[in-house]
Amino acid sequence: MITDLIKNTKVEWKTLGEVAELKRGRVMSKEYLAENAGEYPVYSSQTANNGEIGKITTFDFSGEYISWTTDGANAGTVFYRNGKFSITNVCGLITINNDDELNYKFLFYWLGIEAKKYVYAGMGNPKLMSNQMEKIKIPIPPLKIQQEIVAILDKFTELTAELTAELTAELTARQKQYEYYREQLLMVNDKLLMNGVKAEWKTLGEVGEFVRGKRFVKTDLISRGVPTIHYGEMYTHYGIWADKTKSFVSKELVENKKLRTAQKGEVIIVGAGETIEDLGRGTAWLGNEGVVVHDACFSYKSSQLNPMYVAFFTRTKTFHDQIKKHISSGKISAINANGLSKTKIPVPSLSEQERIVGILDKFDTLVNSISEGLPKEIEMRKKQYEYYRDELLSFV
Repeated sequence: MITDLIKNTKVEWKTLGEVAELKRGRVMSKEYLAENAGEYPVYSSQTANNGEIGKITTFDFSGEYISWTTDGANAGTVFYRNGKFSITNVCGLITINNDDELNYKFLFYWLGIEAKKYVYAGMGNPKLMSNQMEKIKIPIPPLKIQQEIVAILDKFTELTAELTAELTAELTARQKQYEYYREQLLMVNDKLLMNGVKAEWKTLGEVGEFVRGKRFVKTDLISRGVPTIHYGEMYTHYGIWADKTKSFVSKELVENKKLRTAQKGEVIIVGAGETIEDLGRGTAWLGNEGVVVHDACFSYKSSQLNPMYVAFFTRTKTFHDQIKKHISSGKISAINANGLSKTKIPVPSLSEQERIVGILDKFDTLVNSISEGLPKEIEMRKKQYEYYRDELLSFV
């Protein structure tokens, strides 16, 4: 076993600054990239698309290197580079001094573990400059051992990528299937749903009531207290339903500001945001305790509609095609209660609504849940890879 071989191998430790030369890239504006469009990639601080932000007619580097992100949210992310390319000023470049002493891929895998530990997150902008990067200690076993470790990790990386691609393709297929059935199950044609059940179009205002929340700010949020939903969390945290909240406010704030709460069985619908596409999305509140609602949201209550049925409907194209005409656009897009009230929804019996919710909830769990379904499987593959990488590079 390679791990047994590692334990009995003599390893020399040196700092990165002792074994490699570190430098920065150069400033390249969007205009420069557009004016010099070509075939050679330019890498920057992003991680999407392997860090590539464009291609130009020239290149600054040719051969094997390691680059890393020096600034921003992705600071400390490392990439193995091989070919002709350039990097921007928010990237650093590592050139190994002696190829007979240290393998590039081996160094890349090691820095993948260590570099993030050296990121300085102060002043609101994470950074990993050369003066910190060069302090990282590098284990240097015999070159043959490095090459064997690289071969194993390369193969494992390839297999992990293949499995992740398969799982991602499956997830994409399930998402499309989910979206198809969501649209079909909630469509009305001549007063019938797709399975022949009777239903009528009625406006949300006809069958229920909207109440706008009251204003509070992010600095009012605390870790314990009265359950609270801030409008921004509707885009990042909440799905079809919730019975617990991420945030809370104090009981004193609720009383002093007379904040409004939604009760179990009501739907929280977001009424303001930066993107029109997500505006109006709803979350059914199923918690036993009332939840404080932000003033950029509405609570919606109806005795004729299942709250999860409403929440699913707010994610459909049918719903969004209707509310677009009532949205006011600017720096922040918004819709008021009057606009939402005019939106029509198919209203079958409550038992039929419950049946539809049961079908869509299973799809939603499979597609979106972090603790169940395919996303969990993809995350497990990533953790499995990181475990074996760390084991192979556990020099003591």
